[in-house]
Amino acid sequence: HSLLHTSRNGRMAADLGELLVPYMPTIRVPRTGDRVFKSECAFSYDSPESEGGLYVCMNTFLGFGREHVERHYRKTGQSVYMHLKRHVKEVRSVLNSILVYTYNAVYLELNRDFNGDEYDCEDEAKLVIFPDHFEIPLPNIEELPALVTIACDAVLNAASAYKKQEPDSWDKEIQVSKHARSLRQQDNGVRIPPSGWKCQKCEMKENLWLNLSDGAVLCGKWFFDGSGGNGHALDHFKDTNFPLAVKLDNLTPDIADIYSFDEEEAVLDPQISEHLQHFGIDIINGTDNGHHNTDNTNGVRPRVSEWEVIQESGMKLKAVYGSGFTGIKNLGNSCYLGTIMQVLFSIPEFQRAYVGNLQRIYDYSPLDPSTDFSTQMAKLGHGLLSGLYSKPPMKSELIEQVMKEEYKPKGISLKMFKALVSNGHPEFSSNRQQDAQKFFLHLINLVERNSVGLENPNNAFRYLVEERVQCCQTQKVRYTQKVDYLMQLPAPIEAASNREELIAYEAKRNEAEENMRAPPEPVRARIPFTACLQAFTEPENIPDFWSSELQAKSAGVKTSRFASFPEYLVVQIKKFTFVVDWVPKKVDLSIDIPDFLDLSRLRGTGLQAGEQELPDLTPPIVLPEDTRGKKGSPEIDESAAMQLAEMGFPLEACRKAIYYTGNMGPEMAFNWIIAHMEEPDFSEPLALPTFMEPGPSVAGSGLAATPLDNHPPEESIAILTSMGFPRRHTVQALKATNNNLERALDWIFTHTEREEEEEETSNALSDMADTTEPNDSDASGPQIKDGPGRYELFAFISHIGASTMSGHYVCHIKKEGRWVIFNDHKVCLSERPPKDLGYIYFYRRLSSS
Repeated sequence: HSLLHTSRNGRMAADLGELLVPYMPTIRVPRTGDRVFKSECAFSYDSPESEGGLYVCMNTFLGFGREHVERHYRKTGQSVYMHLKRHVKEVRSVLNSILVYTYNAVYLELNRDFNGDEYDCEDEAKLVIFPDHFEIPLPNIEELPALVTIACDAVLNAASAYKKQEPDSWDKEIQVSKHARSLRQQDNGVRIPPSGWKCQKCEMKENLWLNLSDGAVLCGKWFFDGSGGNGHALDHFKDTNFPLAVKLDNLTPDIADIYSFDEEEAVLDPQISEHLQHFGIDIINGTDNGHHNTDNTNGVRPRVSEWEVIQESGMKLKAVYGSGFTGIKNLGNSCYLGTIMQVLFSIPEFQRAYVGNLQRIYDYSPLDPSTDFSTQMAKLGHGLLSGLYSKPPMKSELIEQVMKEEYKPKGISLKMFKALVSNGHPEFSSNRQQDAQKFFLHLINLVERNSVGLENPNNAFRYLVEERVQCCQTQKVRYTQKVDYLMQLPAPIEAASNREELIAYEAKRNEAEENMRAPPEPVRARIPFTACLQAFTEPENIPDFWSSELQAKSAGVKTSRFASFPEYLVVQIKKFTFVVDWVPKKVDLSIDIPDFLDLSRLRGTGLQAGEQELPDLTPPIVLPEDTRGKKGSPEIDESAAMQLAEMGFPLEACRKAIYYTGNMGPEMAFNWIIAHMEEPDFSEPLALPTFMEPGPSVAGSGLAATPLDNHPPEESIAILTSMGFPRRHTVQALKATNNNLERALDWIFTHTEREEEEEETSNALSDMADTTEPNDSDASGPQIKDGPGRYELFAFISHIGASTMSGHYVCHIKKEGRWVIFNDHKVCLSERPPKDLGYIYFYRRLSSS
């Protein structure tokens, strides 16, 4: 027996073919679409460069570090793994050296840190058979069975599991449209404003597309997750044959998402600037629209000052290592993600929920841990907090490099995490820079959906907002509460302490433009923090306010206060605005952010003596004109529904609220939610009769229609079950999509039966509420941890650049009494934290003592 196998000390097997016979059925050759993870462990940040190398399962093609491969073997019984190991040696030579590889070197993914002249890499690969760790060095073509040789070559030659997300692959796949150069644009006088757009057919305000032929602004297609639109842009093409449309939501000087309805794919338009100018959109005058871009464009001075101050450039910053001081590699415009995750895992609630439960999460992870949110959160938290990936240089020759600031700590790469949390998201799945505030809310939503049976760390951020709405004509009021996770603080330029200086600068700048001279030195607005708080409390006009007292639209105002205070308060400074030239511009301002904050005076008071309440009446249902008399689903403002869902309410309840309030916006829908939260069918999908005939009794009564039985038609069930889908899953899909066959099919492909069982469990336990901790608030609503409104600043994220869609993010976190700067993979003690230039601030509640 011992003669036929390779022992732990590496003795070769006498007959490799006979040795591998029992395992041949488990060895697979990667097929098209299989992802081969040969650069990153599914449970840690080990790689081929790690001391123990990386083990790639020859059946699932998942990668595992030495500490985790045994777990996968025990769970799956898969015995054959390819072990990849890279040996890195520093080359001490004045001449340019080259990377020397063995047989496998060209197949391993290069680490950028070693892709230069200073390192010599030697790679090796071998097959390892568990549980006895028998080793077979590669290549071994003569002795290995043909199938094994083919499988090994295929794994070694396989592209990165993340190849589709790399920038180059995106550009190569998109072709110039055949309509671009010959596009005829109508001279109809249409001019598109820089903001305030909505679909011309359904009033939707997101996922909007501008038709480049006639300037029609219409919504895009409906997506399986309830987002997207109602497909009016496509309907318009079918009616007009106008082929090209550009997405308005993320249009910038260097980004234009163009779709050809005729060619049915995303396309390029070399003349997009001219086509947009036809409708009054001038996007070519933007500046600073690339990651780390400091070029001087169009005579505008680059933000050198902001760049240097936020990154503390020019200072001798001391690098720090160990637990909690691990950097994150920038994958190319991924710093928005890295900064948010650094701050979140500096919070004890997130540390406990994921790192504290790491073994339990790992033991119960699915067969493919790369697709499990809790597993990847635990992996990320452990990677940042363990100190395993933040070790100081040990070699004496590196000490000199550290002193010369040449040493670059590696940090961890979040490729697997980013691929998971951005999957299916039109913005975060791209390789472009994104808004860190939007990603924060996106991640909060993911945590909420994946916290069943676990401690919900979102409880630390969640709080209630008291909104007071007043009808200006009758002076009557309504008080409501909504869940929120982030406080958006206005930055009123008119309150700047150096207002005269700003006015003088504007005059000089205008004069310089008129005389074609260089612009003057920019002046940064200095705004008192007290002015920001005052602006937050000011009444806000409500467009399209419906007064239940007047039973008609009227002028209305809204003010907001805190109904409760969270443990951790997140404050976003509203620095960005659209200007007339269509560039989403950041206002250059400085705010004297306090280290200690007392918001006690902003606590809501509820209905006051002498105030009269507005009647609790529901506005009439007004169906959009193009849906009356048609068979199918009702029109629902899906963007408004998603906005409510992000507050913590079930998506189906939000969709019903939007429908029963006549698509009049989140404000009215929120009131409906509050009034109907106790109903047993609160979370059930919207169920209405098909619109074969107009319903005058519904439209004219002013009351919500009574939901009818929503059991799917048997013919629809038969169609889907004939495709091989289980009946139970088919019924769930039809119910979730209002019996729409096309949407139901999309739903089935994106909701496995296992996921649906988890959703049912989630709905049964709680509607977006934590299930493992005592709840001080109403058991039917989200958990709120109220307390004093006194806080201390412990972290802030800063943005460098002119737009959230470009530039760079850096975060500062206070640890052990010292401010630390996290700038991608570099982690150093901060000498001068630029608190006045931050974008998002994180406060922790002070103890009541």
